[in-house]
Amino acid sequence: MSTNKSYRSAFIFLTTLFFLWGFITVLVDSLVPRLKDVFEMSYAKTVLVQFAFFMAFFVFSLPAGFILSKIGYKKGIVLGLITMAIGCLLFYPASEYRNFSVFLIGYFTLAGGITVLQVAANPYVALLGSEEGASSRLNLSQAFNSLGTTIAPVVGALFLLSDTVKTSEEISLLNSTDKAEYFVAEAATVQTPFIMIALSIGVLALIFGFIKLPKVMQESPKGGYFTLLKNKLMMLGALGIFVYVGAEVAIGSFLVNYFHDMNLGAVVAQNETMMSIANTIASTFNKTFSDSDPKSLLGIFVIFYWGGAMIGRFVGAYLTKIMHPARVLSTFAILAVVMIFISISTVGLISMWSILAVGLFNSIMFPTIFTLTLEGLGNLKAQASGLLCMAIVGGAIIPFLFGGLIDNFGFKTAFILTILCYGYILFYGKLKARTKIASINIETDNVVDGVNDIGEN
Repeated sequence: MSTNKSYRSAFIFLTTLFFLWGFITVLVDSLVPRLKDVFEMSYAKTVLVQFAFFMAFFVFSLPAGFILSKIGYKKGIVLGLITMAIGCLLFYPASEYRNFSVFLIGYFTLAGGITVLQVAANPYVALLGSEEGASSRLNLSQAFNSLGTTIAPVVGALFLLSDTVKTSEEISLLNSTDKAEYFVAEAATVQTPFIMIALSIGVLALIFGFIKLPKVMQESPKGGYFTLLKNKLMMLGALGIFVYVGAEVAIGSFLVNYFHDMNLGAVVAQNETMMSIANTIASTFNKTFSDSDPKSLLGIFVIFYWGGAMIGRFVGAYLTKIMHPARVLSTFAILAVVMIFISISTVGLISMWSILAVGLFNSIMFPTIFTLTLEGLGNLKAQASGLLCMAIVGGAIIPFLFGGLIDNFGFKTAFILTILCYGYILFYGKLKARTKIASINIETDNVVDGVNDIGEN
């Protein structure tokens, strides 16, 4: 009983981390359209923000696994939180001096801290109980991750995208006093939210410094990484994480720009129901959309992309209990492809809502791919987690390719790349379902053979 209570407490504390990095990751998305305007960049160059953020997962995942094995999970989590806080604080000088390079360094540092948390928390939650319930537990924790990603677009739309960014030509027409005031206001728009986040992270680091976490992982064997690299199913799962994160981030990062490209700002502004939805959400922060930038109005609806993921993960925690997780994964991948096809084949609000619905079907993909890949790996799970977290670098590569396709061919063509990503996830889900069925058949045959042997004796 005491062990179950200990596991429950650890699960609750760890789930707060899932919320935190979900919130911050998507808040970064809100800065993408703002930085594009501030620095007057192409879509491909703008995605360097996401590239820096997700490249950190590739760079830090394996070192994070090594560090955790030396200092333990609690100290590792504290280290990750402190690193995140430093990354947030770097946004202050970056916005003060309008320096894009410092922004990239800040994002990279922030993501380094998140990487440490990811490497620790995902397998830890999976191991806080039976292997059969691992997917359900991780889906539940990831649901709170999605709660963070749901709230973040609202904060981003109302505080990061709420005022119109001036072009270089407009700035040049300002007198020295007005120009100085504009730059101060522009910097404060970014500085205030991220200083508050840094302080919150610092408090959370102090809390984790005093709580006790149960030890559930076995010591990883030497040469484990080389063993895993030879494991075909492990590497196919890592590729699944790569394409999933890449597709999710590519869509989420460009939703505001996609809607703006379709001139949906005017459509939404003229639709009474849509404006009612937007103002209802904004009223939570004592805001309205009576006089704001169109990107802010469109940005508020991104909440439904990430909110769908939250709802889907709560539902997924139940579905993966009553159905084989691989079958749930395959079904959701098909539905994501259908939604993208509808969006690129239509216009107006139908196109808007169908692409937002992709978030609902994204919901269970990461935790389900993660736990399916960890199945049967025993004391290699900790090292496997490091490799899977490395695969999160898909969030850097695929959005960069997506942005390049937008620049050259437009949004409709670029979305074909995301369809290919979900197509692979469908393949992986069907493969794992067949593998599980084959494993069950082998186990059944062994039982039957054993019974026959007993009968013969």
